[in-house]
Amino acid sequence: MSNLLDGNRILDQLNLDLGEEDYLEPLTILIKSINKEADLSLQGKIAVEFQIKKHLKVRSQIYKATQESSSDEISKPIFVIGLPRSGTTYLFNLLSLDTDYRSPLFWEMMNPLPIVKEKTLQRSLRIFKSETILFVKDRFIPKLDDLHAIKATSPEECLLIKVFALRSILYYYMANTPSYLEYLHECDKTVSYLWHQRFLKVLEMSNKPNRWLLKDPSHLGNLKEILSIYPDACFIQIHRDPKETVPSICSLTSQVRKGFSSSLNKKELGKKTLDFWGKSKEKNDNQRKSLSNKQIIDVFYEDFIADPFKVVEDIYSNFELVIKEETEDSMKSFINRNKRSREKHIYSLEDYGLDQKEVHNRLQ
Repeated sequence: MSNLLDGNRILDQLNLDLGEEDYLEPLTILIKSINKEADLSLQGKIAVEFQIKKHLKVRSQIYKATQESSSDEISKPIFVIGLPRSGTTYLFNLLSLDTDYRSPLFWEMMNPLPIVKEKTLQRSLRIFKSETILFVKDRFIPKLDDLHAIKATSPEECLLIKVFALRSILYYYMANTPSYLEYLHECDKTVSYLWHQRFLKVLEMSNKPNRWLLKDPSHLGNLKEILSIYPDACFIQIHRDPKETVPSICSLTSQVRKGFSSSLNKKELGKKTLDFWGKSKEKNDNQRKSLSNKQIIDVFYEDFIADPFKVVEDIYSNFELVIKEETEDSMKSFINRNKRSREKHIYSLEDYGLDQKEVHNRLQ
């Protein structure tokens, strides 16, 4: 059985209305990059093809649902941004304890439609299907939860939403696709956020929040594109020494790829990772110059780890929000639990052919 993917065959098999043809270019580039550069194992080929088909099926459902809806208004979103492995997940999970926020859950990203109500058998079955996906994921990538734990009912990153536009760094994490990664940097990201907004519209059909809380490191460098779709968006940017984040990104990517690829070139991975995030940060630094202090706040990792709730108070004050008493209690309890459970992972830049000076020159 050939390990090559065939985009036309995938589309013919699905035979779905995918809306605008903005998926054709990224699909073509992604599949060409996978076939020429990824060196997928047979199980990797099966897994990647399954993912692409799954994303296109959900895209078709989203397109149909939003074409039938007359609502254009989306609740105000707050985006947590920053380099991967810089504390964005911890901050995101902490802020999500505020019931005024809503974040897309993993099961909703996997199976959002048709809409199901809370406390129903249909919802339980939808969650079970997503748990099955995670069970299979654990067979492919058994150590991933040590680096990034995922549960069916937990909020997840927007990279699992951007797949509906086929413009997501998720595919690069799964397989060595440097040509596709270069395309991701150069392409128009506005399309990603159009589909991102459509997905949120679908979720709002059953539960419209006061505010959306969203997170994905690959939002970095896309502030202009985000604001073109969400003009009232605001941002929390967390900063951490890149000598800590870059090898951690590489380690995470390595763990994911071990489940799908026949080989792994760590030095190439290090070079491509540094280059992508270096370009993203440079673009982000230029874009944020036009934002006011009321649109964006900076958080520093060391301050956040030292006193998480103080940082949360600063965020709420900056955006003129109020922390309810029950939210404060939930957050402080979460912080205390996290103190007891947090483990330190050690990564080496040298493992990926990088050194501290080089990394600081690009990202500090």
